[in-house]
Amino acid sequence: MKKFIGSASLAFAMLMAGASCSNAQVSAPAPYGVLPSAAQVEWQAMDMYAFVHFTVNTFTNKEWGYGDESEKIFNPTNFNADQIVSGIKAAGLTGLILTCKHHDGFCLWPTKTTFHNITKSPWKNGQGDMVKEFADACKKQGIKFGVYLSPWDRNNAAYGTPDYVRIYREQMKELLTNYGPVFEIWHDGANGGDGYYGGARKEVKIDRYTYYNWPETWGLEKQLQPNAVIMSDVGPDVRWVGTETGFSGDPCWATYTPIGDKDSAVAAPGQVLYELGLNGTRNGKQWMPAETNFSIRPGWFYHATEDNKVKTPEDLLNHYFASVGHGTTMLLNVPPDQRGLVNEIDVASLKGFGDIIRQMYSVNYAAGASLQASDLRGGDKAYAAENVLDNDPYTYWGTKDGVNTGELVLNLAGSKTFNVIRLRENIKLGQRIDDWAVDVWENGQWTELKKGTAIGYCRLIRSERMVTTDKVRIRITKGAASICLSDVGLFKAPEVKAAGVRKDLIVDKAQWKSHNTRFSAAIDGDAGSAVQMDMNTFKKLAPKGVVVDMQFPARIVGFNYLPVKDKGLVDKYKIYTSDDGKTWELRKEGEFSNIKANPIEQRIDLEKPVNARYFRFEPLHVLPAKDGRQYVGIAEVGIIK
Repeated sequence: MKKFIGSASLAFAMLMAGASCSNAQVSAPAPYGVLPSAAQVEWQAMDMYAFVHFTVNTFTNKEWGYGDESEKIFNPTNFNADQIVSGIKAAGLTGLILTCKHHDGFCLWPTKTTFHNITKSPWKNGQGDMVKEFADACKKQGIKFGVYLSPWDRNNAAYGTPDYVRIYREQMKELLTNYGPVFEIWHDGANGGDGYYGGARKEVKIDRYTYYNWPETWGLEKQLQPNAVIMSDVGPDVRWVGTETGFSGDPCWATYTPIGDKDSAVAAPGQVLYELGLNGTRNGKQWMPAETNFSIRPGWFYHATEDNKVKTPEDLLNHYFASVGHGTTMLLNVPPDQRGLVNEIDVASLKGFGDIIRQMYSVNYAAGASLQASDLRGGDKAYAAENVLDNDPYTYWGTKDGVNTGELVLNLAGSKTFNVIRLRENIKLGQRIDDWAVDVWENGQWTELKKGTAIGYCRLIRSERMVTTDKVRIRITKGAASICLSDVGLFKAPEVKAAGVRKDLIVDKAQWKSHNTRFSAAIDGDAGSAVQMDMNTFKKLAPKGVVVDMQFPARIVGFNYLPVKDKGLVDKYKIYTSDDGKTWELRKEGEFSNIKANPIEQRIDLEKPVNARYFRFEPLHVLPAKDGRQYVGIAEVGIIK
């Protein structure tokens, strides 16, 4: 039977151990592994903040602009940075990262580096500076400001030459010197490809490993904003989690060793085995915690057709537990509409989510508990068990050197009901804990409620049921160093409601027929079945694409395509319609811009509705699979009515 030591018994325990009863301080535990910088510690404490995607794409209904968009189309009718920041702040988000320049190359500030900027737009007669208005609104309302500057520029004639790297750094210098403190600098991994460079429609290929000379670029950024963290899929301070679905891996270690793809030991933005970012690397070479990014809508930019697909407050809560709850930060994209406002639907969802979070943390049911620890570092209050209740993530319960496992019992102040347990480590001393378990006292015995791996800055443990008990036990069952547990909290989260589905948008595919039975799985309404074959075979079987006879004419406002994640990401397409199955009219040609990082349902919105009985989906290009081969994958293709 383990010997438990309560804080009231410290002196006795020390005497029994032959220790002195003096108040001499006990030495602090040695740090374990790589450690966070001061900037990383401050960033981690932000928990969740916003992405704001806003540029010409908002007015062209695209996700990635091609680079040929006129500056004249950027003209929000009622832009209000204060309204945007207020909506974000209502959700409890603590910062805002603005897409100052996306891949299309249009700059939201009056840069001296390119004519493709806001001074050529009709907004404020070319006298406006949107970056400044966002930065000022953030400062006014007490949240932090960050910048996104796409390394890729599909508009700039110099892209692909050394001169563009100079231009890119000059743009970054403008952003980092003219708008006050910046908390995060965000680098995208999308680099190189086709565009409209200087008016020439062509493809520009670069060596992603060497072209930008990232260490030098990062050095410039650190020089200009030493307190900012730099984010990319290889850091150096914060890593991309490896997916845009809004969920991190479990466990999700704060340490990471990026590995370059194509059998290279070098890693660079856009050239890395990004899937490894989901879980990180136990005992990785760098302290590089993950950031979990996703959008409140299916797309990153505002599309009116997605007004019915805004994530609910309950949806956002699930993402919160799968990001912040796994030790990452949560980066929630909130795209303004063409008015330059956060849409009312999004505002309501953000506020609802914020209300849930505030309600959940309003009462900590662990408050007032007495504690018993299986081991204590000594009589110094710096390591006392009570430190886990002071809501300070850097004070902690500490065990003796070599004592890497242990138990902490909370005797609650009466019977309490909760369904969320929060655990934290003091990350200033490294990520020390591997495996843990939480038990509750029920029916006169301990019942294991949850167990898992990794704690880090924050681990939120969500029970599937409400628990009522007067005792909780935290067990550290495996550790790499002595325990430095800084927090135990007990909270009550509301039950999650299932999101409703608009029945008027459901398309019945029961009568649909394909020109070839080999493609029936693409129109059977079952996302679990799919058409999947190499591109050459597909072209032989369907040289003009998948032809679908819906049997009856339908009013169509758009189409949808669901890819096959591992083998079969179509990124360029054509879509046709026909009344008789013989004469076809091209309705849309385009690209699924971010499908590699976001392999979810893709929408093809038409400029105006059409009526047709037949449609044809023609894949023009697919992304190579991990084995280097090209596959066409279609889990589902259909219409939006």
